Amino acid sequence: MRIHFVELKDPDDHLVDTFNRWENDPELIPLTRPNQNQSEVERRSFMTMEDLHESLAHHNIYLIYMNEQLVGSMNYMIDPAHLYKKEPGTAWIGITIGEPEARGKGAGYKAIRFLEKQIKVQGLVRIELGVFAFNLPAQKLYKNLGYKEIGRIPEFTYWQGQMWEDIRMEKYTEEIELTPSK
Repeated sequence: MRIHFVELKDPDDHLVDTFNRWENDPELIPLTRPNQNQSEVERRSFMTMEDLHESLAHHNIYLIYMNEQLVGSMNYMIDPAHLYKKEPGTAWIGITIGEPEARGKGAGYKAIRFLEKQIKVQGLVRIELGVFAFNLPAQKLYKNLGYKEIGRIPEFTYWQGQMWEDIRMEKYTEEIELTPSK
């Protein structure tokens, strides 16, 4: 299985359609965006090409390919206002494995390792992320990659009849090796 990454520079309509399919996938909605109630979980939203270009102005976006098929995306933004720990030089990361057949196959692990190296090369000192308390597989992945919990935001997102915390985690780029791991 070959996994590789391509920086998004020039999106096309097919990519917008793919992102919209992932954004509105009932399995992904609770994992990728906070919701305050069941109606927000059920809400569907659609981006336009203009929206994607606007996102590119504030995010470094990479596409995730597995065996030449687009299976996900990842991104980071620098020093956004929603950081839990306001430390200059921080990248906030996000990742979506959009295609079900790519989940649980190591694509997320390899994608985050790649993204970490891009962030370190850019000269940023820290990475922060948020993971919903019910998303145990993601929590395990981040812990295995060396992320440490720095706080929790209570009542952050709604899923399966209750509100859940957002767990904020961090990793300093000095811990990231730039040489390929074995």
